[in-house]
Amino acid sequence: CFLSTKRLRRWSNGMRRQMSARVGAFQATTTWLTAARSIRWAPLTRLVNRAGLQCYPARKIVTTMLGTAPKDSATIAKYDLLKEDTISEYGAKVLLFKHKKTGAEVLSVSVPDENKVFGITFRTPPSDSTGVPHILEHSVLCGSRKYPVKEPFVELLKGSMNTFLNAFTYPDRTCYPVASQNLKDFYNLVNVYLDAVLHPALTPWTLKQEGWHYEIENTSQTLTYKGVVFNEMKGVYSSPDAVHSRAAQQALFPDNTYGVDSGGDPAAIPTLSWENFIGFHKKYYHPTNSRVFFYGDDDVAARLALLDEYLGEFEALPAARQDSVVHWQKKKSTPWNIEQKVAGGADAKTIFTLNWLINDHKLDEEEELALGVLDDLLMGTPVAPLYKRLRESGLGESVVSDGLDTVLQQATYTVGLKGIADASKCAEIEAIILDTLSKVSHLARRFSLAEFSEQA
Repeated sequence: CFLSTKRLRRWSNGMRRQMSARVGAFQATTTWLTAARSIRWAPLTRLVNRAGLQCYPARKIVTTMLGTAPKDSATIAKYDLLKEDTISEYGAKVLLFKHKKTGAEVLSVSVPDENKVFGITFRTPPSDSTGVPHILEHSVLCGSRKYPVKEPFVELLKGSMNTFLNAFTYPDRTCYPVASQNLKDFYNLVNVYLDAVLHPALTPWTLKQEGWHYEIENTSQTLTYKGVVFNEMKGVYSSPDAVHSRAAQQALFPDNTYGVDSGGDPAAIPTLSWENFIGFHKKYYHPTNSRVFFYGDDDVAARLALLDEYLGEFEALPAARQDSVVHWQKKKSTPWNIEQKVAGGADAKTIFTLNWLINDHKLDEEEELALGVLDDLLMGTPVAPLYKRLRESGLGESVVSDGLDTVLQQATYTVGLKGIADASKCAEIEAIILDTLSKVSHLARRFSLAEFSEQA
């Protein structure tokens, strides 16, 4: 499942709304997916950064907090406890561990919630648009060392009691989350996923099936490309909205991994070789380059013991984490324009957006909060000033209200119109956006937050 930043934002926002309105199966799942949004783990570290403890052996404190039996001490001693915290609003005890042997980071959240969640994430920045992270996301779930069946993922969908089961390819990371309310079923899911990502049964045929291969139905036809991911991305690239959003992102990030398509460009996917495919897995799918998440009411010691069965087979590989670092894109000092033409019928219309790269350094929590509030004030409702002016301009059919995007390492801001009948009106749309932002900025200097909302 490839998630563009635009689709991801809409999907995760919807899941967060479900979390506030519902309990049960989706509650824990949403917690995991929200926590996995940033490879910098900012949402996760906020849960635990108040304690600020020094690194020390985990056994003593876990025994005290959780009543761990002495027989578990040997397992717990294989981890260092980096931080701990209690989130009283959710009744959650949060422990951040580091696996001593491999350096893998493990966030363990203990809550009185029977819906148990597990996820493992690898930072997987691609260097081209062949879609290798996306194809690997599909491929590792096609059989493994302990589970040598053709499609264990499909079997789990049919036979397990999971409340969530999927995998996601982001522009810079790949996530594998599962959830279940049944303890035995949950640990079975964890076993299958850990074995899948760390010991997949990858073969050249896997790449052909999930990535691309040649196909011909009869000798009178020409060869065509087929493949699960190839076909999926052909569908994605048939959408003008998707093509536009990708072009905007790649224009903002010409010098780092966000300048290519991790999901795969159908024009580039057939250039992916077996050597690059298997090499990508060896380079990035290592425990040192992973972050692991547990949530629910199961025992922490049992979580760590199960995890160590897999992590303990590996040695630390510092290069894995160093090689996966996403470099910061420097901001440009002047604006620039790009124009892209896509196939369309006689009634094809124009999409226009203004896009900003917000930061080229790490934002602190106050800055992130301020940007979120500002985004909501500008675009959060149909009567928000920027949204309203664009909607009432009549220059397009609908507002492109992507707004603030913090999914990537660097924040971006996108706003515009689509369904524009007259492409020459794009300059007028740009003027409306910039004029509105200028007026809002002027008002913000004069009024308090409440007064600003009324005046805007």
